[in-house]
Amino acid sequence: MTTARPRIALTLGDPAGIGPELAAKVISRPGILDAVEVYILADRAELERAFADARLPLVPLSDEPTPGAAILLDDNSAPAEEIPVGQVSVAAGARAMHQLERALALVKEGRVGAIVFTPLNKTSLHLAGMHEDDELRWFAKHLEFEGTTSELNVLDGLWTARVTSHIPLSGVAERITAPNVTAAIELLNTVLVDAGLTPKIGVCALNPHAGENGNFGREEIDHIAPGIEAARATGINVSGPFPSDTIFLAAKRGDFNGVVTMYHDQGQIAMKLIGFDGGVTISGGLPVAITTPAHGTAFEIVGQGIANTRSTEHAFDIAVSVASRRLND
Repeated sequence: MTTARPRIALTLGDPAGIGPELAAKVISRPGILDAVEVYILADRAELERAFADARLPLVPLSDEPTPGAAILLDDNSAPAEEIPVGQVSVAAGARAMHQLERALALVKEGRVGAIVFTPLNKTSLHLAGMHEDDELRWFAKHLEFEGTTSELNVLDGLWTARVTSHIPLSGVAERITAPNVTAAIELLNTVLVDAGLTPKIGVCALNPHAGENGNFGREEIDHIAPGIEAARATGINVSGPFPSDTIFLAAKRGDFNGVVTMYHDQGQIAMKLIGFDGGVTISGGLPVAITTPAHGTAFEIVGQGIANTRSTEHAFDIAVSVASRRLND
């Protein structure tokens, strides 16, 4: 019996950045195209430039799933004028969005089980018409998904989710409610299980010293602890709230493989101090796994062939793992 291969849609990210080079390098790894059906969203000329930037020979291409070859979905839509590299532009943002829309269409058609995209530039995306707070909300809109979502970050076996994300700090406290805390815990638990892990989740406090019994704020008492208890009542292995200045020390020594934070930088600062290279961002909660490296477009090194692939490799491998589990469940 032949085991079905996971099917991954791959976009080259912002064409002005290092994304095309990263995509070329990641699918050139030995054995990848034997184990995975990779659908590349790009015109052939774009793909050839990507491999030239990566200083690698073009991988074998096929019109249909073939072990050892990638499938290039060239819709002959590249702009007539070359997009300038190493800088923000409407054209770069529009090109990145076009290919992401095509990847989402593949999901809707049931042709792929996960999407991997290389780094995007938010300014270029906004110039090109992406007006949502972030790509996650844009994905949810295009997938007509209205459930709970959260940007998840992964580094060296540690996964984080957030109760709030891309909002001002002044608006965080009012959104820390027991249902929102429970929803973030449940989402992280689901994604950990989807990735084949046994969840051990810790939850951050919002206030210094976890509120110190209400002396520094009551969010822990009134909202966070009840949210944790509601999640625990469903069978989730979760504990807290813990002071945010110590929880990541506990996670680093292995007490948790998942941490729920209350706001964006509460987790991001800690994760990037633990290790910047290798980080992955996951659009959590959506009906399809969507992953990307947790770094930017690195305009300053475009075309030099020196882009570090560690984060992109991890993003690709996580997408493959989730797609494989769903395919074989």
